[in-house]
Amino acid sequence: MLAKRIIPCLDVRDGRVVKGVSFLNLIDAGDPVENAKFYDEQGADELVFLDITASHEKRKIILDVVARTADDVFMPLTVGGGIKTLDDIRDLLNSGCDKVSINTTAVHNPYFIKKASERFGSQCIVVAVDAKRVRENMTYEPDEPWFADSFLKEVRLDLPTSYFSLPTSHLPLTWAISTHGGRKMRLIDAIKWAKKMEELGAGEILLTSMDRDGTKDGYDIELTRTISEAVSIPVIASGGVGTLEHLREGLVEGKADAALAASIFHYREYTVKEAKEYLRAKGVAVRL
Repeated sequence: MLAKRIIPCLDVRDGRVVKGVSFLNLIDAGDPVENAKFYDEQGADELVFLDITASHEKRKIILDVVARTADDVFMPLTVGGGIKTLDDIRDLLNSGCDKVSINTTAVHNPYFIKKASERFGSQCIVVAVDAKRVRENMTYEPDEPWFADSFLKEVRLDLPTSYFSLPTSHLPLTWAISTHGGRKMRLIDAIKWAKKMEELGAGEILLTSMDRDGTKDGYDIELTRTISEAVSIPVIASGGVGTLEHLREGLVEGKADAALAASIFHYREYTVKEAKEYLRAKGVAVRL
């Protein structure tokens, strides 16, 4: 049995780690390289940097952060945020990161994932899927231009008009893709989207429940399990961790291959070592 992975996530702005809620009221939380060293010493399996000021002009800042991290830390490093071109991926990989996480660019142009995986290999292409449960009166962005593509059109979210006339207890669980931190909804079925991203060459899915993100109520287990069962590539569960038991639930009931968490590690509520010891005691295979 492959060991399950524990992955801390750090938000990086202008070369510094920041903390806040929904990117608001951000405070400086130190040097990303020093944070990375700390997590490496704690036994984290991987680390994610989310570049939240990922404009073209400031890309060189995160490249420097990645290069300094790669010099001192040897666990795999994934970088996400603002990746728009193959050159962006090349520059990040050359700086020393192992994988890149792509979200908005994949939504705008799904075939970018195919080009990226063909150029650099699927093992380093992660597609971030921000999913939100479909509810009545949700407002969606206009149809994507590529919905007319015969290969892609099946991912369009197409609920029957009678969907919301069913009793809540009888509604089939359906999730749509969201962007912009869950604020903009896309007419894309999250399950079908994850499967299509795998077909196009993604090597991993970073799955975030926008309903649970920041709540500390635990992962959306139904969502995590549904996508984990729908694809054959690894799935990283994200969004909602507040306790060590939540990590276990995501990995066992949710069938995820890895668990990503932010605040419980940032604020030293638990260490990565404590998380792994807890999981091991619960019968979850982890690397200690």
